[in-house]
Amino acid sequence: MVRRRHVLFGAGLGALALRFGFSARPAEAAQDFPLTHTDAEWRKLLTADQYQVLRKEGTEYPFTSPLLNEHGKGKFACAGCDQDAFSSDTKFESGTGWPSFWAPLDGAVGTTRDSSMGMIRTEVHCSRCGGHLGHVFEDGPKPTGLRYCMNGVAMTFHRASA
Repeated sequence: MVRRRHVLFGAGLGALALRFGFSARPAEAAQDFPLTHTDAEWRKLLTADQYQVLRKEGTEYPFTSPLLNEHGKGKFACAGCDQDAFSSDTKFESGTGWPSFWAPLDGAVGTTRDSSMGMIRTEVHCSRCGGHLGHVFEDGPKPTGLRYCMNGVAMTFHRASA
C-alpha cells in the first residue's frame, strides 16, 4: 500500500536529484583540460554552490541567479577559471529561469552527451577547466536556433569598459 510518507519521501529524493544533478560521472572525467586542480583545491577555490554545479554537475534552482537579470554589456565567464564563455550580445530572455544564450564565444565551451536523470541532453562545459556550465537545447532563437541554458552560479560577469 502506497502511503503519503512514501510519496513525500520519493518527491524529496527527486528534488534532491534535481538540485544536485546526480550523475554517474564527474564533469572532469570526459577529457583532460588545460587547467586542473585536485578535488580539495576545487573545494577551496569555489563556493559550495559553485562546487556542486561546476564539479558535480548540479543545477541551481531556476530564477535564483542574479545573472538572469544581468543586462549590461560584457562577458560571462566560467566561475571556475575565469575564462570568458558568452557575450552579452548573445544573451536572451528564454523564460526558463536560467541565463540563456544563442551562442558561446569561439572555443570557450565543449559539449558531451549527458544521459543522467533518465533523459538524453547535451552538457556544456568550460573548455579550459571542464566545469559544468549547463546544457544546450535546439529550441533557441535565430540565428543559431540554440539555447545555451547556463547555471548563473557557474559564471561571473565582467562588465565592458566604457
